[in-house]
Amino acid sequence: MTGNDSAGTPGISRRTLLGGAAVGALGAATAGPAAAGPGQVPRLWREFTRDPVRHPQIPFVGRSGYGGGATRLPRPPVVADVRDFGAVADGRTDCAPAINRALAAAGEAGGGTVTVPAGTFRIDGLIRLGHSHVVLRGAGSGRTTLYATRNLTELIGPYGSRYGGDKSSWSWAGGLIWLTPQARWDSLTEAIRARQWPFEGWTGNRRDEWRTLAAVAPARRGDRTVTVTDPAGLRPGALVLLRLADDAGHTLLRHIAGDGPGTAAYPWDDKSKLLSYVPYEWPVRVTRVHGHRVTLERPLPLDVRPEWDPRLTTHVPELTGAGVEGLTLEAVETVQRPHLLDLGHNGVVLQCAYDCWADDVTVRHTDNGFGLVAASACTLRRTRVAGRGSHHPYFCREGSHDNLVEDFTIEERTAPAPAGTQLHGINVEGLSSYNVWSRGDMRMGTFDSHRGLPFAGVRTDITVTNDGRHGGDASAGPLFGARFTHWNIRVTNGRAGLVKIDGLAPCSATVGINEVREFDQIDVPDFDGDLNSRLELYGTSDVVRPRNLYEAQRAHTKGAGR
Repeated sequence: MTGNDSAGTPGISRRTLLGGAAVGALGAATAGPAAAGPGQVPRLWREFTRDPVRHPQIPFVGRSGYGGGATRLPRPPVVADVRDFGAVADGRTDCAPAINRALAAAGEAGGGTVTVPAGTFRIDGLIRLGHSHVVLRGAGSGRTTLYATRNLTELIGPYGSRYGGDKSSWSWAGGLIWLTPQARWDSLTEAIRARQWPFEGWTGNRRDEWRTLAAVAPARRGDRTVTVTDPAGLRPGALVLLRLADDAGHTLLRHIAGDGPGTAAYPWDDKSKLLSYVPYEWPVRVTRVHGHRVTLERPLPLDVRPEWDPRLTTHVPELTGAGVEGLTLEAVETVQRPHLLDLGHNGVVLQCAYDCWADDVTVRHTDNGFGLVAASACTLRRTRVAGRGSHHPYFCREGSHDNLVEDFTIEERTAPAPAGTQLHGINVEGLSSYNVWSRGDMRMGTFDSHRGLPFAGVRTDITVTNDGRHGGDASAGPLFGARFTHWNIRVTNGRAGLVKIDGLAPCSATVGINEVREFDQIDVPDFDGDLNSRLELYGTSDVVRPRNLYEAQRAHTKGAGR
């Protein structure tokens, strides 16, 4: 049902309301600002604390981010300075080769920090972190600048879309600072140069490039210990992939969408892009093996059922323990190109990365800011997108799970948006799950879903001038899967689009947002029938308690020993 629990009003279906006046009537009927006293605790939070890992609307994200939600990032010892490899902060010398040599030397030595002192270092090539436990650290985002003069089309070649036409895949992939393991880099660049589509997930360019480690017995969402057929290939500390295939009735996709009444009637078979995302692949570390019982670092994201052929498998060797810190990446300022024709003046991208991070990093004048592609358990902290405007300030693509983006800023563009361009915002798509956006200042953009059934995401404690538009091909299927939560959101311009989601997202929760209205891009629900969504403390200007859902989950579950 859809209703405002705090005001005690009955559920009102959005499908019964037509036009702006009807939407306004819904706000008036359900807002109940007088009932939402200062710092009121939502009923949903009280429910959640009774069973955090299995709540029907709120996902458990208290262990998202680097190190299972660690508050401190590693500080590996300094092993190199880029000046010792030929870098010069004169703004004229191409320092990309020297920086990459320093990073490679640190990787060959087993890891460590490579420092970049204050100043402006010109880079005519991309910077690639391909070794685990290597950190590139500047003197601070206000002191160290990497000035990028070229784009990814020039550096690697045109990266066409798998859907044909003149679309550029640099519109949603790749970065001028690119964190990805060597094996993934080799296959990506080989495929791009051969004008082939490189699969972006955790199992390589071909879905059969993996082997089974163990089959998994049935289990429930939220379980951390599973039973396997053969534990011989499993060991504590190893990263494995939980792989769930779909069946002919698409019961896996229906489960991801909440198993509601509308999921059975939904036309899954014609969603070719969505179907290319399954099997669902979820990387997780093994923490304990005791006989046939295996304990995982995080709770299961979904039920595990025999019809989905559940198994733990191998995957592309991940990049882990790597990071970029304390610098600004500034691309040469160009005019933003029309939608989907980006050349690849892109910022920082983490791909096939686990337990990696970016901290105190600004990107300026980029086509796309920060990207997560088949990246999991990563943290983007104190990041900022600035300059002439971006297509995707943040994108979270196929097979990205359990990531944390916190203390982030999207600045207002410094140049007017040219005709034919498009602005998204904080994006998620492609079966990505359990990702968190926390403590954000969005001076433009929106809460973008690019379809592909992303699920169990949280956006919390964010101020947004909601002026962007979401994207997504119709063949990618639904905008949302189950258990998406928007909690304590301040919309400065009153635009509802993809922020108030109780009438769109199944099994969702919208809690503590000011009154908004729909205009411009208006979506209809993907699923018929009862969405089993929740709306609480809508229309109040008071901050709800807890203010930040992610931080409250982390504190609550730590205290409970989970």
